[in-house]
Amino acid sequence: MNILLADDHDLVRETLRFFLEKIDSEVSVTEARTFAEAIEAAEHMAPLDLVILDLKMPGMNRFAGLKMMRQRFPNVPTVIISGFVGRDDVMEAIQSGAAGVIPKTLGSKAMLGALRLVLAGETYVPSMVTRESADADEDKDAPSTTSNEGPIQGLTEREREVLKLLVAGMTNKEIGKRLGIQEVTVKLHLRGIFRKFQVTNRTQALRIAIQNGWRV
Repeated sequence: MNILLADDHDLVRETLRFFLEKIDSEVSVTEARTFAEAIEAAEHMAPLDLVILDLKMPGMNRFAGLKMMRQRFPNVPTVIISGFVGRDDVMEAIQSGAAGVIPKTLGSKAMLGALRLVLAGETYVPSMVTRESADADEDKDAPSTTSNEGPIQGLTEREREVLKLLVAGMTNKEIGKRLGIQEVTVKLHLRGIFRKFQVTNRTQALRIAIQNGWRV
């Protein structure tokens, strides 16, 4: 497994290399200190399995570097790492093609889990951003107070729309297309629903919805 790790801080690279080498016994990590070095290194790596880019390293120009890397290597998952991660940055990164955004402050187990998730073909979104997104939705959309709906009464209007399509059997991609939003945004709303329902997956959320009178 060949991984490109680009960050201008030696200590950060050393720490991340330690985590990366725990993913697989045959991991090969190539390091770069600038975006220009990262592009040059990527061109000579075959096959390239994962790219990790520091959002603020020299030459990155925020998401311009991410977009360029995705254009050059569209089939290689690219992860953004940053010391500070806000909701807007995460959403812009995902919309620009990132397979995940990992805060440098993430704990060792969580970081390993995030990297393995990306390598498995999934998208990693930090949990603190999920909570921030849910709080923003609650501020923006007043939850319904319709009686006899149990936990559903605490959902925002958008979460209700997502839940309705979930009950109808749609996938995240189909829900996003129907509502005109990104698939990662659908996932954020689903996590908000899971949190409010106190469940951990779609099946449990569907069960609660059906128990409270929701039908296809």
